[in-house]
Amino acid sequence: MLGPGLVTGASDDDPSGIATYSQAGAQFGYATLWTAVLTFPLMAAIQGMCARIGIVTSQGLTVNLKNHYPRSILYIMLLFSFPAITLNIGADIQGMGAVTHMMFPQIPSFVCSIVFTGILMFIIIKYPYQKVAMILKWLCLSVLLYIIVPFMVKQDWVTVLESTFIPTIKFNKDFLYILVAILGTTISPYLFFWQATMEAEDVAHSKKTVIVNKQIMTHMEVDVNVGMLLSNVVMFFMILTAGSVLYKAGIRQIDTVDQAAKALEPLTGKFTYLIFTIGVIGTGLLAIPVLAGSQSYMLSETFGWEAGLDKKFPQAKAFYITIIISLLVGLCLDFIGISPIQALIYTAILYGITAPVLIAIVMHIGNNRKIMGTYTNSKLSNILGGITLLLMTVAAVAVVYFQFT
Repeated sequence: MLGPGLVTGASDDDPSGIATYSQAGAQFGYATLWTAVLTFPLMAAIQGMCARIGIVTSQGLTVNLKNHYPRSILYIMLLFSFPAITLNIGADIQGMGAVTHMMFPQIPSFVCSIVFTGILMFIIIKYPYQKVAMILKWLCLSVLLYIIVPFMVKQDWVTVLESTFIPTIKFNKDFLYILVAILGTTISPYLFFWQATMEAEDVAHSKKTVIVNKQIMTHMEVDVNVGMLLSNVVMFFMILTAGSVLYKAGIRQIDTVDQAAKALEPLTGKFTYLIFTIGVIGTGLLAIPVLAGSQSYMLSETFGWEAGLDKKFPQAKAFYITIIISLLVGLCLDFIGISPIQALIYTAILYGITAPVLIAIVMHIGNNRKIMGTYTNSKLSNILGGITLLLMTVAAVAVVYFQFT
């Protein structure tokens, strides 16, 4: 039963996300642990809507936007999503290169970044969708490495539980900004597109005609819920690791994932440092194909190009060329002076602007009987979706406000 939802959830914990969670824990200790509990049902509700849309319509979000809404909305989504996704790819490639350089100091970080970019291009272009999906599923195991680290140091579990279930809110710019960053990292628009498209692609590649029924929807819900739970469990333990190790050691600023790894090594030993580093590489290899793939699907579906990770390069040249370009542009960020933390800030702003609009559209499609038939959103999905829309709207206003004040 586990497939697109598992991959989507695990890819959410990419190197740029790890940097965000590490900074949250290093700067504020356990104070943001409660966000992992808050965001789980919200993520599950929105990704569940996207998955349902993909299954029922056998089309991605981009096609549904193009068919049922003004083209201007679609083009605005593309305008803001493309730079955000490219910056995200660049931050992840830099993070993977940096931690690999730490493990092998004789190899410059930019060389490591180039090698990883080449490996990713080869995997994406060479293997059909089913094999890529299997590779991505196995890479999901890499994120479980982060659950080990907090148990390797002494913990005050009573305080951890209090911080998890009793929200702490500090009304200052730094704390509110980290909350916005966490929301932008966990509820990212590119994941909406990926989820719907992968569900549609699963339907398209079934050996027999798929008749949508309650069993298929139940399997989808299990897949999505497990994926989002995995994502938030890893997020929780990342914040816990940084809060229990870096914050207590007086380390308050983490700009990149390699800084977090370097800070951990003298405090918790080389084994913890290696777990952290291997996890960064694994999540990067998992997340970057999702980022690049979702971007390429969006563009291909907009302009009617042949698209699909199952197709060979000559069958879908424009689709694969778009993936190659996005990877190369992301790689180039390492050479033009844009740091990963700068890329993350710009990404958070662009995601923050597009997320509320896209969530509203997803909810509208999910409640449209002409599109969804009998599989419209449940009352619970609409309540959780409404809460998500409100939070992301507040986050969008806050992130813009913080940038100009």
